[in-house]
Amino acid sequence: MFATVTLLTLVNSVSGTPYVSGGDSPRGTDCSGLVSWVTNAATGRPIYGDRFNTGNIERALLARGFQYGSQPGALNVGWNGGHTAATLPDGTPVSSGEGGGVHVGGGGAYQKQFSHHMFLPMPVDEPIAPDAPEAPVVLMAGEVPMAPPPAPDPLMAPPPAPEPPMAPPPPPEPPMAPPPPPEDPFAPPPPPEDPLAPPPPPEDPFAPPA
Repeated sequence: MFATVTLLTLVNSVSGTPYVSGGDSPRGTDCSGLVSWVTNAATGRPIYGDRFNTGNIERALLARGFQYGSQPGALNVGWNGGHTAATLPDGTPVSSGEGGGVHVGGGGAYQKQFSHHMFLPMPVDEPIAPDAPEAPVVLMAGEVPMAPPPAPDPLMAPPPAPEPPMAPPPPPEPPMAPPPPPEDPFAPPPPPEDPLAPPPPPEDPFAPPA
C-alpha cells in the first residue's frame, strides 16, 4: 500500500508541469492526468500510461479500490463533468488546471463544484498473531517487575459434596400411665383411734443404736 510521503514526493516532482489537455507525462498533463498519477501511485500501478478522464473516472476509481463518499485521513477525489482534483491523506490538496499546471494547493477534492466524491481507505493495522512471541520487558533502574496475574479458576469445577441425610426423628414418648382407679365411695371408713389407748412407751435414750 502507499504512504502519504510517497504521494507528496510524486506531486512535488511534477509540480509546475504545464497544463496539456490529455497529457500523460512530466512534459504536460491536465486535471485528470494528475489525479490518474496520484491514484496509480497509491494503488501500486505504473504512474504513467494508465490515465483516465472525467468521463470514465468513476469506473477507473472503482477498479483501483476506491469507495463512494469522502473520508478524512484517506485519499479523496472529487469531480464533475469537466474537472477533478484530489486531497491527500494528510489534507494536502493537489490539482492541475486551476490557474496553471500541476501544483500543490487549491480546493482539492472538497470543492463545491464537485458533485461526485470517492476515497481510497488507508490500510488498518494487522492484528498480532496469537502465537507471536511476547516483546521483552525493559525495566528502568529501580523498577520491580509486576507479578503475573493469578491463574483463572477452572471452567468446570467439581460440584460440592452433598450434605449428609438428616437424622431420623426420635421415637415417640410412651403414652402416659393410666390414672389410678377412683376410690370406692362405698368402702367403710377406717376405724377411729382409741382415745383411751395408752401412749406408746418412750424411747430408751441409752439403748444401743439399731
